[in-house]
Amino acid sequence: MSLMVKEKTQVRLVFLGAAGVGKTALIRRFLQDTFEVKHRRTVEELHRREYDVGGGAKITVEILDTSGSYSFPAMRKLSIQNSDAFALVYAVDDPESLEAVKSLRDEILEIKEDKYTPIVVVGNKTDRAGERRVSADDVLSTVEMDWNNSYLEASAKDNANVVEVFKELLQQTNLPSRLSPALRRRRETFPKHAGFRPPMNKTNSCVVS
Repeated sequence: MSLMVKEKTQVRLVFLGAAGVGKTALIRRFLQDTFEVKHRRTVEELHRREYDVGGGAKITVEILDTSGSYSFPAMRKLSIQNSDAFALVYAVDDPESLEAVKSLRDEILEIKEDKYTPIVVVGNKTDRAGERRVSADDVLSTVEMDWNNSYLEASAKDNANVVEVFKELLQQTNLPSRLSPALRRRRETFPKHAGFRPPMNKTNSCVVS
C-alpha cells in the first residue's frame, strides 16, 4: 500500500544556543547577506519569508531567533513546541556552548516527544581557527553516530556554509518526522539546488527557478 505524503507549505525553523555563539549573525547573513561585528543581545525575533518554488506552489519559511539566556524557560519551551526544525548553534572556540547544545537537544526531544525531530548542530565561528577549542571530528562523531542528527560547521563572518545550514533544515522539515533520518537524507526535497537563497532586498518574496 502506497502512502501519499503531503509536503508542508509552511515551516518554522528555530535557532537555539548559548549567548554570543552567532545565532543572529547566521540568520542576518542568510536573510540580508550582512555581518555585524558587535554582539547584540536578542530576546526573540521572528522573520517570515514567502518563496515561489514553481508550479504555482509557495512555501512560507519562518525563522525564529531566540535568546541565549536561560532566563526565559517558558518562552523557550513555547518556541520548541511551535517549531518544525532546530538549529543548535555553538561556537568552535567555546566548549561550554557545546554543552549548552547537548542540554537543548535533550529538552527538545523531551518536549517534542519524537526522537526523529529535525535537528542540525552548527559549529559557528570557523573563522577563528586559531582559537578553536572544540574538535570537529569529535562533535561530528557524536552528532551523526550517537544522536543521528546532522552536523555542519559555518562562519557567519566569512559567509561559509551559511546557506547549507538552512538548506539542511528545509530539506528535513518537508518530510514527516516519523520517516527515518536515512530516508530523510536520501530523498530530494526543496530546495533542489545550491542556488537557493532569500531575497537580498527587503521584500518578502522571491522566485526560485
